[in-house]
Formats: sequence, C-alpha cells, structure tokens
Amino acid sequence: MAAKDGVLDVKTTRLLFLDDRNISRSDNAVIKLGDIKKYSSNPLMREDKHWEKRFDNFYGNIIFDEQSNLYKCWYSPFIVANSSANMSFEDMKNIQYDGHDFQEMAICYATSVDGLTWNKPELNLVEFNGSKANNIVFRGPHGGGIFYDKEDSDNTARYKLIYQGLKTSFSSNGLIWSQHKYLESVSASGNEKITGDTHNNALWAPTLSKYVAFTRTWAETDREVVGKQTFLNHKWTRQVSRIESDDFRTWSKSEVCITCTKWEHQPYAMPVFFHAGIYFGLLAIHDQISDRVWTELAWSKDTVKWNRVEEGTPFIECSDNELDYDYGCVYACATPVFLDNEVRIFYGASDWLHTSWRNGSLSLATLRPDGFAGYEQVNKNLTATIVSSVLSLKDCLIRVTVDVESDGWVLVKLFNDSKEQVSVSSLTNSCSNQILFDSKVSDLETGYLEFEFKNARLYSFCLDYFGDE
Repeated sequence: MAAKDGVLDVKTTRLLFLDDRNISRSDNAVIKLGDIKKYSSNPLMREDKHWEKRFDNFYGNIIFDEQSNLYKCWYSPFIVANSSANMSFEDMKNIQYDGHDFQEMAICYATSVDGLTWNKPELNLVEFNGSKANNIVFRGPHGGGIFYDKEDSDNTARYKLIYQGLKTSFSSNGLIWSQHKYLESVSASGNEKITGDTHNNALWAPTLSKYVAFTRTWAETDREVVGKQTFLNHKWTRQVSRIESDDFRTWSKSEVCITCTKWEHQPYAMPVFFHAGIYFGLLAIHDQISDRVWTELAWSKDTVKWNRVEEGTPFIECSDNELDYDYGCVYACATPVFLDNEVRIFYGASDWLHTSWRNGSLSLATLRPDGFAGYEQVNKNLTATIVSSVLSLKDCLIRVTVDVESDGWVLVKLFNDSKEQVSVSSLTNSCSNQILFDSKVSDLETGYLEFEFKNARLYSFCLDYFGDE
C-alpha cells in the first residue's frame, strides 16, 4: 500500500445514517435522537466574579486548541445588570425582573486543561470599575460568536467574531480584537427585521467554500394578542436566518432558514458546525408558555434547508427539578469538541425562567461518537432493514458504529452491482468504528451494504480507502 515514511496513506469517508443521501431504502426504520448524558459534576463554571452579574444565556464559544493542548472558552455575561445572587427562591418567583438601565454585555475568556475544571485568567486587557484585573477581552458586544479559522492565510484574522449590529471583528490570538466593522451590505430578503439579538455564530462551510453566519430576524404574525403585550405575549416570531460571504467582510442579504411551526415554540439561537459531510444545528427553543429554553437538533446538507430531528423533542432537555442548575434554560455552546471516545457538548444553563431572575453556569453533556441520531425499528416486533446508496469500494475497509441492546443484533451484508452477496458480518454488541468483513474490500469497484437489525440503533459507517500497493 502507498506509504510515506512508513505511514499508510488512508483517506476516510464518514457516512451518517442520518444523511439520506447515504441511504437508498429503509423498511420499518425511523431516525431517532441519540442519548445525551449530562456530566455528573455539573455545573463546571459559575458566576463567581464580581463583574459576572448575570451569565444570562452564556453564549459560549469553545474550542480545543491542539497546539497548546488547551480548551478555550469565550462567553458573554452581562457585566452591568441586576443580579439574582443571594436571592431566595421565593423572591426570584415573586419579584418582577427588570433590566438594568445601563445594562452591558462583555466577552470574557476562560481556559481548561481537561474541559472540566476552568480557570478565568487575569488578562489585564480591559478596565472594569477602575481595574484591569479580570478576564474580559471585549466590552459591549452582545451575542458574540467566535471561531478559529484554519482556512484564512491572514494570521491577524485567525480568530473571527460576529455579534449584534451586525458587526465583525478579528484577532490573531482571540484576546486582542480589531475595531469592529458594520456589515453594511446585509439587508433583509423579505419583510423580516434583522436584530441579531441572539447567539450570532459563523463557520467556514467546506462544501460551499464560503463563510456562513447565523443570526436572528423577527417577523410579524397574525396572532391576536389578548391582554397586555409582554415578552411572552406578542404577535412576533423569532427566526434563524443565514448570511454568507467569500471573505468575512462583504456579506449577502439575510435568508430565513428556520422559523416557528407553532408560535409557542420559538427558535432562539442555533450554533452550527460541520461533521461527517453535513451541517448540524443545536437549536435553542424558547417556550412562550413555560418561559423555559431547551435545545433541539437540526441538520442540513447546504446550510439553507434544514431538517428537524424529532421536532418538539429536546436533544438536551431541562431538568424537571425547580432551581436545579439547568431547570430554566439550556443554550448549547458553539461548538462540540470531538474526542476519540465521546462528543462533548458544552452548554449555558440557568436555574430559573428565561425572562426572570436566574443564576447561570457552564455545564457539559456528552454523546457517544457519531451518536447525534440514528435509525431504530418502528415496529419492535419486526426486524428493520437499511440499504445504502451505491458506494465506491475499491481497496476499502468498512467500519460501523452502532448501539446494540442485550437481546439485539445487526447483520451487515455486502453486495456487488449484480446484487450478489459477497460477504456478511454480524454484530451483537455496541461498537464504534468496528471493522466489518475482517479485511478490506479488494475485488469490488462499487457495491452496496444492507443492514438488517433488531433492538439496535445505527449511527454511521466509514470507508477507509488505502493507497495503491
């Protein structure tokens, strides 16, 4: 096999069962959300600095820096605000929450070696109440989304920021930021109003070779308002809208990509990331009746048209226990951290209602590799079958990621173009990246896979292509 310095040249294509382009047929099978596990020692970070008056929605942006072997987090607390610190639960429930007359948000910075214990370094960059002994990197931005851009050759713009305004800023190190620039080219495509009062976030979209950013627009509905108009009783609907750019400087008009399917459940924010050929959205839903916020899952092939996975069902749910750290709100951070044995999804949590007094924190939920969503049986008494699309298989090693219950099984058959069975593998245990058929496929140029299963959930399969002998 082709090798350089003794290292095999292997190209891996990861295919999710969630992506319907990878599936030609399914029988008695349906896509279901994966199983999220909340970290037992949550929360990881609290409002423990005197400038952290209210984490609010946290609006966290977390990366794992492989060069420094360090987790880095940029988050956006209100540094001038009314605080619920030391308030009793009775007062939180009974005293009306009002915003501070001079309310101000800032971007703060924290680091962690393991992603669990966090440090807020004294950066001595930005003054607050006469002192720079704090971890503030930028005063003023609301709803800031920060990402590390590997694609840009300009090192002074390695870190990119977008926030309400809409405005952008750049940084070489994520700490010292350039003077902001208004996105003057951005305007609404329709009658919606661009407000950006959300967790604005952006990424380099590799399938489009463009930057894509997500913000908020509002649209008026025909809902009849009965009684006094309030934050929870109005005729407007929030929307997730996208803009795109070749250079992160000149942007397109906004385009609505997610809106309400029922007024009571409003899309509040959606951090977006790319994984295994598709774009995932961690969609915060604000319930206008309960005033609580949970996170649902969406996915897209192109960042324009989005598919909701079990719409109305939380991907990361709120606690059922009043005043628990995440009873009121769950806002996923941008973006997950992918480890070999798990996916880490950090989130901003609040112990009480969205428009009320609440104490905030950073918390963690984990997921098995590729476990965002997968196929299960519809009728549990009958087996299910999934047939893949036609695959290029020459010199290919095939691996699969599945969960199998104690009485479950998965049978994987390999067929050639003539629909003749070539090989078969059986699985009776959960696995990640398990090799099928014992060895690489050498004789087939193309073919397809058939997965027959019972009491199991199918997440992904991988094709490892080896170089020529």
